[in-house]
Amino acid sequence: MKILLYSLMALLLCVTPTSAQLMQGKNQFSKADTLRGTLTPLRSCYDINYYHLDVKIDIPNKFISGSNEFKFTATQNFRKLQFDLFANLKVDKILYLGKELPFKREFNAVYVTFPNDVIKGTKESFTVHYSGNPVIAKNPPWDGGFIFSNDKSGNPWVSVACQGFGASSWWPTKDHQSDEVDSMLISISVPKDLQEISNGRLRNTVEKPDGYRQYNWFVANPINNYNVTTYIGKYSHWTDQYAGEKGKLSLDFWSLKEDSTLARPHWDADVKPMLKSFEYWFGPYPFYEDGYKLVQAPHLGMEHQSAVAYGNNFKMGYMGSDLSGSGWGLKFDFITIHESGHEWFGNNITTKDIADMWVHEAFTNYSEALFTESASGEDAASAYVVGIRKNVKNDIPIIGKYGVNQEGSGDMYYKGANLVHIIRQLINNDEKFREILRGLNKTFYHSTVSTKQVEDYIATQSGLKLNKVFDQYLRHTQIPVLEYQINDGVLKYRWIADVKDFDMPVKVTLKPGSFSFITPSTHWKTTAIDKAISNESFKPDPNFYINKKLAN
Repeated sequence: MKILLYSLMALLLCVTPTSAQLMQGKNQFSKADTLRGTLTPLRSCYDINYYHLDVKIDIPNKFISGSNEFKFTATQNFRKLQFDLFANLKVDKILYLGKELPFKREFNAVYVTFPNDVIKGTKESFTVHYSGNPVIAKNPPWDGGFIFSNDKSGNPWVSVACQGFGASSWWPTKDHQSDEVDSMLISISVPKDLQEISNGRLRNTVEKPDGYRQYNWFVANPINNYNVTTYIGKYSHWTDQYAGEKGKLSLDFWSLKEDSTLARPHWDADVKPMLKSFEYWFGPYPFYEDGYKLVQAPHLGMEHQSAVAYGNNFKMGYMGSDLSGSGWGLKFDFITIHESGHEWFGNNITTKDIADMWVHEAFTNYSEALFTESASGEDAASAYVVGIRKNVKNDIPIIGKYGVNQEGSGDMYYKGANLVHIIRQLINNDEKFREILRGLNKTFYHSTVSTKQVEDYIATQSGLKLNKVFDQYLRHTQIPVLEYQINDGVLKYRWIADVKDFDMPVKVTLKPGSFSFITPSTHWKTTAIDKAISNESFKPDPNFYINKKLAN
C-alpha cells in the first residue's frame, strides 16, 4: 500500500494507515541510513539475476534459518561487494565455489571479499547461510517485520511486511530498490499441518523428515525484494480465471478456512471488475506468467507482487469507512482495489529510490478513482478525488531525500492523486490521458525509474510544459493560490506560488454554468467576465486542487 495512507494517522489514529517504517519526517541521517539508501560502488558492481531463498520458519520460537543464493552479473571488475542483512540475524557462513568467504559487518551491511577479482561481464554466485530471530512488527504493516499471530480458532497465522523497513530484516539480499532480481525461487518450510503461500506459482511441495513441509514458489518476472513474502496459516484455496488482454489470467484466492464463506462472495464482487477497469486504464496485468493471487493476511494489506495481502475484514471502504467522505468510497473494498492497483504502479513500475515513492502511491491512489469511474461514472470519480483532499496535510514535500532510504510526505497518496487528476484536466483529452497511463506501463514495463523519467514521459506525450506543475505539487509544501478580483465585468487574476513564474492553466467560471481555461502567471492579468459573476460567486473548477483568495 506501500504502506498505506500515512496522512490519515492524524485523523483516524486507531483505524488508519501508514507505517512506522515509512514517512517519519526524519531530518538527520546516520551512516547506517546511507549504507542502506545509497547505491555505492560496492552495490552497483553487481546486477542481481536470480535468488533462491530457502528458509525454515520455527513458529513457536519465532526463529528463522536457511540460506539465500545470489546469482549475479558483474558490472565492473571488483573484489568486494555489499549485501544487506539486519544485524540481529547471524551470518553463519558464505559459500563461493564450495569454500567459505571472509566477510565483515557494519550496521546492517555485510561486506564480502572474493579470493580473486570478479571480472566485468562474468556471471557468478554465492550463498549466504543465516539464522536468528527476526524483528517482530508491533503494528503491522505500519512498522516492518514479522507477524506471529493466531486466527480466531487459535491456529498459527504468520506473515511479514517490510516495505521501507527492509527485506534484509528477514533475508540476505541486495536491499536497494534500484535492482530487481530477474527471477526467484522461494522455498519456505513450515509445519506440515499449515499451508504456506508466497509470490509466483507453486512448483511443488517437499515433505521434510522433521514434521515440516517445504513449499517451492517460482517467480518468473522481475520482483523487488520488499514484495517477497510468506503467508502461513490454515487456509482455504479456490481458483478462477479472468479473460484479459493477454489471454487467460489465473486467479488464486486464499482465505482463512474460518472466513472462506465470507471471502468468496466478497472478493468475487470486486476482483474481476477491478482487473477489467485497470487493464482498460493501465494496460495488461503485468504478471500473467505468475498469476494473480489475493491472500488473507494478519495485517491490513500490502502490494506483495502476484500475492496481494488482504486484511480489510471483508468490509466495504477502508475498514468500513469512506476515506473520501463522498459516499463513493463505500462502494468497493479499499484494500482489494488499492493494493491490486500497485501491481501496475509500484510493482511493474518501481522507483529506484524510495524518495520517489509518490510514483507508486499517487497513481495507485488515483486508481481508486478510476475504478469508481469505471463502475459509476466520471462525476463519481471526481467527487471521490475532491473528497480525499480532506486528508492532505501539506506538511513537507512529497518527494523525499535521496540516498538515505527516506520517502517524502504521506501526502503522496491524496495530494499525489489530485496532481494526477490535475494533469488529466490539463491534457483535456481522456483518450490521450489513458494512452499516457498505458504508455507508462508499457515503456517502463518491469523497470525501475526516477521521478524525472516519469515527469519527462508525461510532458512529452501530452505536449504540455508541466515542469512547474510537478515542482509546485511535489517539491513544495503548499498548493498554489489563485488571487483574483472582479470589477465591472473584468477579472483580474494571478498565481501565488512557490515556483518562480508559475503559470499553470486553470478552469474558472467566466460565465454562469460553465468553466473556461485561463492562464494565470505570477503577474496580474485581466480578462472579460460575464457581469453575472461576482467576487462571491466566482470559483475555479473543483477538479483543480488549488486555493482561491480575493485580493484586497
